[in-house]
Amino acid sequence: MTTFTKSSLALVVAGALVSGSVLASEQATIYGKINATIQSDDEGTSETNIQSNASRFGVKGGVKINDDLKAIYKLEWQVDVSDESGGDNFKARSQWVGLKGNFGSVMIGRNDTALKASQGKVDLFSDHNADIKQLFAGENRMGDSLTYISPKFGDFSFQGMLVAEEGNSDKNGTSLALMYGDVKLKKSSIYAAIAMDADIKGVDTTRLTVQGKLGDVKLGAMWNESEADGGEKGDGFLISGAYAIGKTTLELQYQDSDDVNGKAGQPAEMVTFGVEHKLASNVKVFGFYTDTSFEDDSDASHLAVGIEYKF
Repeated sequence: MTTFTKSSLALVVAGALVSGSVLASEQATIYGKINATIQSDDEGTSETNIQSNASRFGVKGGVKINDDLKAIYKLEWQVDVSDESGGDNFKARSQWVGLKGNFGSVMIGRNDTALKASQGKVDLFSDHNADIKQLFAGENRMGDSLTYISPKFGDFSFQGMLVAEEGNSDKNGTSLALMYGDVKLKKSSIYAAIAMDADIKGVDTTRLTVQGKLGDVKLGAMWNESEADGGEKGDGFLISGAYAIGKTTLELQYQDSDDVNGKAGQPAEMVTFGVEHKLASNVKVFGFYTDTSFEDDSDASHLAVGIEYKF
């Protein structure tokens, strides 16, 4: 007897969508990445782990309706490549359908909030143990949402999200961001953003982000402030720096926070050192060490080496 799991269903649906798109001469792209590390984790007790860091795959594309309008879609899943059971280890990520034109883009479904998207590339250790979500509120991907992304007005752009009450506790939520420059710092030497969440998972968050490039050096900073429905408040800041030497990049990041997303809301600071080396345009090896100290004198540290393959 064949067991048909949700994972199998996800693969079948993705395959069908790709096949259907190809047959209909529509644009379709399969993409993803596998990021895995072997690491020594110490959070009171020390142990060695193999960890999958937000490894994912997806399909995205669209079809041209006329010269001014295009229908677009994206379906993405996270997969745990370190799962020893090999079972149903798929997790939904951004999945939406929408329209794109001179007015910008409108998407309905599950998507990153405007505040989360506004971080750009300032977080040098995104998806790893030193991800800013460890200490900052606001790193949300919301279902039951309507997202709007404006076209560029010079170097400025705007993003907004409305989260329906059904997917956001008992209130409608909003997330707004105004951005300047290019997040990859290829078309501009500076990127900056101001963003705000209101009633997203019961938390209001304000975030300021800036990152600049000078030669082979990238420097970034972020300030994050949050307030929960119960009145608990907190804020924090992050600074990051990266120095490229040929195909090798040295990275340093410091985060200090008493944000409501910290461990029981208590103050904490995190220091992370990292290095990565490109083997090819889509393959890199890397390593990092991160240490987090909490106000109650507890701490957590992680030493990791790994490989990432993008496709």
